[in-house]
Amino acid sequence: MSDIVVIGGGAAGCMAAFSAAQSGASVTLLERNQKLGRKLYITGKGRCNVCNDCTVEEVLRNVPHNSRFLTSSVTRFPPEEVKTFFQAQGVPLKTERGNRVFPQSDHASDIIDALLRALRKSGVHIVQDRALSLCYSGDSVTGVEGEHGHYSCKAVIIATGGVSYPLTGSTGDGYRLAQAIGHTVLPAKPSLIPLVAEQEFCAKMQGLSLRNVAIQVRNQKKKTIFAEQGELLFTHFGLSGPLILSASAHMRDFEQEHYYINLDLKPALDEEKLDKRLLRDFEENANRDFHNVLEGLLPRLMVPVIGALSGIPGDAKVHSITKAQRRRLLELLKCLRIDIKGPRPVEEAIVTSGGIKTAEVNPTTMQSKKLPGVYFAGEVLDVDAYTGGFNLQIAWSTGWAAGKAAAQQTAEGSGGE
Repeated sequence: MSDIVVIGGGAAGCMAAFSAAQSGASVTLLERNQKLGRKLYITGKGRCNVCNDCTVEEVLRNVPHNSRFLTSSVTRFPPEEVKTFFQAQGVPLKTERGNRVFPQSDHASDIIDALLRALRKSGVHIVQDRALSLCYSGDSVTGVEGEHGHYSCKAVIIATGGVSYPLTGSTGDGYRLAQAIGHTVLPAKPSLIPLVAEQEFCAKMQGLSLRNVAIQVRNQKKKTIFAEQGELLFTHFGLSGPLILSASAHMRDFEQEHYYINLDLKPALDEEKLDKRLLRDFEENANRDFHNVLEGLLPRLMVPVIGALSGIPGDAKVHSITKAQRRRLLELLKCLRIDIKGPRPVEEAIVTSGGIKTAEVNPTTMQSKKLPGVYFAGEVLDVDAYTGGFNLQIAWSTGWAAGKAAAQQTAEGSGGE
């Protein structure tokens, strides 16, 4: 028997287990995969964006939904504490553009190894098993039933993630366990996810990565809901890449809204400067074919697409291009419209929006208001953030809070909040 059973060995579960053990509780950590932290291996393109080196207020500003719920946990375990924790485990860190914190080695495995060392040092018992149900008597938890055994305990921390990347073990188990004790689970939607485009020209540029481009995301009322500069990728279905993943977190209502993206291929040049550049290129290449000029302006895969959209034949001599045609080309370069059908399937999302209703969870302790002795941490809750290390910050902070509170509760021998 352990004081506490933690279900899920991802970021939130590992931190919860460590926090509880450091507070004096005996802890068993159940992880269905052979290795802990499988999803951590793929975060930050395998580099693991540990957190964002910013203030608590800045973290909360990057949480578009239910940020107030996180105020207490993030305040008590802020980015500075996250950095201190990993550095104490022997992982040197570095801060990059946008205050994103990574291990100096650029290897996510260093973060996972550090968590494993911390768990072993603090005496956490790690078991490979999948939790099937919670066991309780009256209004107190008595254990967890797994596929391979029964685990008696006084408290349970559910940190099973959402439903994104199911191959890493995030298959919605936590939602099922929560619903069984009366919790409301809000529908899981994708966040930080590639987008499906209506226009077929995206597929013609499949594999093309553009750096230093700018986008504006607008809704059907033409209101700009997101604007940023960065990197995007054309795919067979539409758009992906860091810029698009960030944008997708702001596009939260595909059922009611139509979104479109205005892509600026030349953000460093305003319209006047770009027009002067076009005029100069046209004058220098007056007797050449139009497509030759485009090849000096754009990546190879983009030339036939922009050429076709401009309505100017590729073999037209540059000196024959009218002012109106040049204006059309300018507009395409500064504002290429891409209409969005919707997101890719939720299984492809980096994080899940939706989950256990936060109003049914104590924001200070992460304890269930439905069944004392049950706690939640991480993505299983209805909280998600923009890119930049903020989602992992939520995992660390809520895991820390849940572990501390569960340990305190079991030490007091009480099931109260």
